[in-house]
Amino acid sequence: MDLVKDADTAANVLRTMWTIRLFEEAVDDLFARGLMHGTMHLSIGQEAVPVGTCLALRDGDYITSTHRGHGHCIAKGARLDAMMAELLAKETGYCRGRGGSMHIADVATGNLGANGIVAGGVPIAAGAALAVALRGGSEVVVSFFGDGAMNEGAWHEGVNLAAIWDLPVVFVCENNQYGMSMAASRAAKVERLSERAAAYGIPGVTVDGNDPQAVHDAVTDAVHLARAGQGPSLVEAVTYRWKGHSKSDKNLYRTRAEIESWREADPIARFEGACVLSEEDIAECRATARNAVREAVRVAHEAPDASASSLLAAVYA
Repeated sequence: MDLVKDADTAANVLRTMWTIRLFEEAVDDLFARGLMHGTMHLSIGQEAVPVGTCLALRDGDYITSTHRGHGHCIAKGARLDAMMAELLAKETGYCRGRGGSMHIADVATGNLGANGIVAGGVPIAAGAALAVALRGGSEVVVSFFGDGAMNEGAWHEGVNLAAIWDLPVVFVCENNQYGMSMAASRAAKVERLSERAAAYGIPGVTVDGNDPQAVHDAVTDAVHLARAGQGPSLVEAVTYRWKGHSKSDKNLYRTRAEIESWREADPIARFEGACVLSEEDIAECRATARNAVREAVRVAHEAPDASASSLLAAVYA
C-alpha cells in the first residue's frame, strides 16, 4: 500500500496522525488545568508508528498496548469520546472510568488493552496468538512496547514462546530513545535492538519510526509471515517522544537541543511535505481531527462521573 501517492490513503494517514497529536495535546492541557487526575504518558512525536502499523492489519487482528498507548488505541479504531471519558473518570469511559490512561481496552476493535506494567503486553500477545493458533484462526497479534521493555524478563519469555511455537505475533518496538531516563544506547550493547531477534531465530529489522511508509512496509512483511504460519518477527521503529516520560518528568537527562533536533523530524510535517495531498486537503485533515477531538472533550465532560458504588462488580472474589 502506497501511503504517500494514493490520495485517500494519504488523507487517512494524515487525519489519524493529527487525531493522535491533537488528542494528546488536549489531554496535556486538561491535566495542566487540573481537570484530569492521576498521571499520563504522552506519545507526541511518535504518531507514525501506530498509524503505519495498524494500517497493515485487518479487521479481526489484535494489538496489545503500553502505558504510552493513546496512539495505539486511536490507530486501531477506538472511539475518542470513550477514550476521553475514561481519562476523565467518567461512567461512559471504556473501563467505566476505572482504568484511566494506562489501562484502556477496546476488545471490539481488537485492542486487548494498554498496560501499566513495562513489557506486560508481550506475554499477553503471545497468549492471544496461541489462542488463534489453537482454534485454527488467521488473525495476527501486534505487540507494541518501548525500548525499555526489551530488558524485562517478560519480554524475553514472551518472545521466546512465540518463536518456538511459531505463533502469529509481530513485536513492534517503539524505540523512543529512553526507558524513563535511561538512554537506549546505555541499556543495550547492540547498536540496533532488532539484532536481538537473532537470539530467538526470528527476523528482525530496524526502520525509521518517523516515516509511516517505512513502518507500514516492515510490519506488512512481518504480518504476511505471521499469517502464513511462519512465526513472529521483530520490528524496531526508531522515533522520539517530545514530552517527558510522564507528567512528573523534569527532563534533566536530555538537552533542549536534542529535543529540538528531533522535533525538526516531526513525522506529521514530513508526511505533509511528501504526500500527494494539496494544501487544502491537508488543512481539511487537520480541521477534521481538531473537530473530532473537541467533540470528544465536550461529550466526555457532559458524561456522568464514575460511581464508586459499583466498584466491586468486576471483582471475581
